[in-house]
Amino acid sequence: MYDATQAETVTIGGHGGDRIEAYLGRPLGPGPYGAVVVIHHLPGYDRETKEYVRRLADAGFLVLCPNLYSREAPGASPDDAAALVRAAGGVPDERLVGDVAGAAAYLREMTSSNGKVGVIGHCSGGRHAFLSACNLDLDAAVDCYGAFVTGTVPDDFPLAVTPVVDQAPKLSCPVLGMFGNDDRYPSPENVDELEAELTRLGKPHEFHRYDGAGHGFFGADRPNYRPEAAVDGWAKILDFFRRNLV
Repeated sequence: MYDATQAETVTIGGHGGDRIEAYLGRPLGPGPYGAVVVIHHLPGYDRETKEYVRRLADAGFLVLCPNLYSREAPGASPDDAAALVRAAGGVPDERLVGDVAGAAAYLREMTSSNGKVGVIGHCSGGRHAFLSACNLDLDAAVDCYGAFVTGTVPDDFPLAVTPVVDQAPKLSCPVLGMFGNDDRYPSPENVDELEAELTRLGKPHEFHRYDGAGHGFFGADRPNYRPEAAVDGWAKILDFFRRNLV
């Protein structure tokens, strides 16, 4: 079996026709392959995010991560870009959806694509993944501990975000949710609220919750890393994408 992947920086069309940077990972076989848009977390378009793109490509998907900070900080380091965007209140929701739409279109146009596209995000990217699935025609969405899909945003929170659970009636695809029971944002009560609303609406979803895990438990380079939860969660993510995108 031929086994090779390639990863590289490309330019794609984003919101409003803007040209933005993105990181593409892909198997080099003829396909057809399902595709995934990776939405990076608040720390930005960083090494860990690019590693995640390559890992999904190695698992047999076309994968693209748009640099959501391309406009504010072209060419800046991830830390500097994240600081600029954080000071501005974060990425506007409308622009985020436009950038994900551009990434999904890029993936669907690849000759080795099967036409199916999913989305995944961690932390702020989890909220963005849910938001994208409510505003775009997607085939699967994974929310890894996305804060403020539900709940109340604290007055001193540094980003200009609002809950997006009111958009759940527009959800276009199945959702996989991965959450830690020791997390505060989202708290177990926030997760309960989201699960109850999706159940009420009859939206297909699959939630998994991990005891002893808090926010960011997938991050192998971070103090919150919980290997047992991360290993189990990664297996469930791959299974979910294979069921819905292949």
